[in-house]
Amino acid sequence: MKKFTAAATVLTLALGHAAVFAQSNMDGMKGMPMDKMAADAKSTVHKAQGTVKKVDAKAGVVTLAHGPVPSLHWPSMTMGFKVTDQSLLSKLAEGQSVEFEFMQTGKGYVVTSVK
Repeated sequence: MKKFTAAATVLTLALGHAAVFAQSNMDGMKGMPMDKMAADAKSTVHKAQGTVKKVDAKAGVVTLAHGPVPSLHWPSMTMGFKVTDQSLLSKLAEGQSVEFEFMQTGKGYVVTSVK
């Protein structure tokens, strides 16, 4: 019974300290405009280098195998991106190496420029 009581006491103290510690880490965020921070994340222009894997003009999507994207903490991967301007697709061909910029929108990520 003494072991159970001691374990319960230790657990209670640990949980109480964890809650205080968690709250103290959030104190620095008081007054920060969280909605603006989310909007800023969506308006950030991200840059990457990649290789065109597929161009689907009908869907307005280019599939790119891209390198890491430090601004999003992304590793290398292959994914489809919509484009802001359909004319960008006519400049792309499978196998082409490109540098591109993209942004987050409500429906995913959209390529805004290609070099």
